[in-house]
Amino acid sequence: MLNTAVLVLNRHYQPVHVTSVRRAFSLLYQGVARAIDQEYRLYEFADWAELSAANHDAIATTSRRIRVPRVVVLSAYQYLPKGRVRFSRLNIYARDHDTCQYCGRNLPRSELNLDHVLPRSQGGKTSWENVVCSCVECNLKKGGRTPEQAQMELQKKPARPRWTPFFRGASKRVTYREWLPFLTLADATYWNVELLDD
Repeated sequence: MLNTAVLVLNRHYQPVHVTSVRRAFSLLYQGVARAIDQEYRLYEFADWAELSAANHDAIATTSRRIRVPRVVVLSAYQYLPKGRVRFSRLNIYARDHDTCQYCGRNLPRSELNLDHVLPRSQGGKTSWENVVCSCVECNLKKGGRTPEQAQMELQKKPARPRWTPFFRGASKRVTYREWLPFLTLADATYWNVELLDD
């Protein structure tokens, strides 16, 4: 339980990191962060420890069970991590959701490789916009040709991803419903829109 995931938000309720329960408790105990519940109420460590752990994931101490926070808000940190995503094999697989961009099959990474849409032999560059995830079968079928020349169709046009690296594959990784209001743009806007006094 101590190694399961907790979403960390900056003080503007924007996701900045995913950490372990162990680290989240440390942040709470030090007063660096506050836990947030499903009704968006914030709790210091002592108040959080007093909440009932019934029907929730919890850790046991010698004197009680303490509910596991699934989202914590940093008290002072207001920044977002740098948005540049490193061009790497791992990030290409994540961008393409481990799916061959020609046949659409989702496969283990050990059965996938990378393909240059416009082959290097025809002047293609090694870039986000020209490299896709491909199964071995489709890569061999396509060979040194463009998809049009090989009469194959791309599932989607490759592009540089907009997510930050630690949220790579976030749609697959989200396993806690408490995270969802903070990961979608529409819900995140709710927390960050300026309120005006009419």
